[in-house]
Amino acid sequence: MRDWILALSILVALALAHAGEAVTLRTDIARALVPVEEIVSGGPPPDGIPAIDRPVFVSPAAAAAWLAAREPVLALEVKGDARAYPLQILMWHEIVNDMVGGVPVTVTFCPLCNSGIAFERTVDGTMLDFGTSGKLYQSDLVMYDRQSHSLWAQMEGRAIVGAHAGARLALIPANTLSFEEWRASHRDGKVLSRDTGYSRSYGTNPYESYDEPQLRPFLFRGKLDPRRPPKERVVGIKLGEAPRAYPWPVLAERRVVHDCLGDQELVILYQPGTLSALDAQEIQRSRAVGATGAFRRVLESRALTFEATGEGFRDRETGSSWTLLGHAVKGPLAGRRLAAVPHIDAFWFAWAAFNPTTSVYTDPTTRRATSTPCACSRTTPPTSSRSRSGPTAGRRRSSP
Repeated sequence: MRDWILALSILVALALAHAGEAVTLRTDIARALVPVEEIVSGGPPPDGIPAIDRPVFVSPAAAAAWLAAREPVLALEVKGDARAYPLQILMWHEIVNDMVGGVPVTVTFCPLCNSGIAFERTVDGTMLDFGTSGKLYQSDLVMYDRQSHSLWAQMEGRAIVGAHAGARLALIPANTLSFEEWRASHRDGKVLSRDTGYSRSYGTNPYESYDEPQLRPFLFRGKLDPRRPPKERVVGIKLGEAPRAYPWPVLAERRVVHDCLGDQELVILYQPGTLSALDAQEIQRSRAVGATGAFRRVLESRALTFEATGEGFRDRETGSSWTLLGHAVKGPLAGRRLAAVPHIDAFWFAWAAFNPTTSVYTDPTTRRATSTPCACSRTTPPTSSRSRSGPTAGRRRSSP
C-alpha cells in the first residue's frame, strides 16, 4: 500500500509541474445540484490529466504488437463502427472525445471507480468537448465541458454544477472485455493507438493492487454500503427508476443470469479470462477477473434461455452459439444480435454511492422459492436506515 501511495504521489507531482498549462474553470457554482464542498480536488489541476481530443486508431493486427490478448479494452459499436479503447491508455487520459459512426461520443474511464463508460456528447443540439477537471465527487471522476465549464459526474453522466446542471448524457452500450474477445468479432475494427501526442508509460498500472475487494477506496470518506465489499466488481443496470447491482462473484459462479428489471427480461453473461487493469504494475501480468455483457433476451418476440459453453454461450431454444458481445455466430440464429442494455462495470462502493436505493441480485438457488415467476423478486433490498453522504476528501490520481 505504501508503494502504491508513493507512486501516485510522484505522478501527481508530475501533473502539478504542468499546472501553468492548466485552464482556469469558470463554472457557475450558483447552479449546483450537490453541495459544492463535496466536490474536492483530486490532486492534478484541470486538464492535468489530458483528455485525448484527436484520437488515432490502428488495426487490430497492428495493435497486437503491443496489446496483450487478454488485456482489457472498452469496446463500443455505433452504426457499424466498432472501436476498442485499451485501458492501458485510458487510465492515463481518462477521457477520449471521439466521433464514432458519425456520432459525437466521449469515452471515459475512472480508475478509482473502475468504471469505463461511453456517452453521446451532444446536449440540446450542441456538441460538447470534455476534459478532466482535476476534481472528484464521491471518489468519481468529475469531467467538465469546455463550452460552459459545467461539472459532470462520470458515474451518472449528469451535470452537477454549472449552466448545464441537471442535464444528462445519453449512455452508449459499452463492454470492458479482453482484446482477443473483441478482436474475434471485429477483425476490421479500430483500436485506439498509443500515438496520443503524449509520452506516457502505457502498459503500466500506477494503481497497483488498487482493486483488492476488501480495501477501503483511497480517500473515500463517505459511508460505505455494507451489503458488498467496497471494491467488489458489480454490473450496474438502471432501467427507469429501478437500479440493480449484479455482483461479479455471483456471475462468475453461474456464468449466466436471467433476470427481469422493470418490464425488461434480461440476460447477464460472464466470461472468464480478461485481465484486471488495476492489479499488477504491468497490466499484462495482472490476475484474470473476467468480463461481462448485458442484453435483452427477447429476440423477435421470443425469450431465449442461455447457458454457458466451453467457448461462449448457447441458447436452449435453437442451440445457436453466442459471444459475450451478444452476437450469434453458429446455428439457426447466426448473424442475429441481442439488443445491448447499457450497463456499468464498476466497484460496488461507486455504484451504491450514486444509486443508494439499488437492489442487489442474489442467486435464487440460495433463497426460498417464491410464487412470483419474475426474477425481480430475488433481490436484497437496501437497508432503509442507511443514510448517504458524499465523501469530503480527494484522492491521489495518476499524472499525465
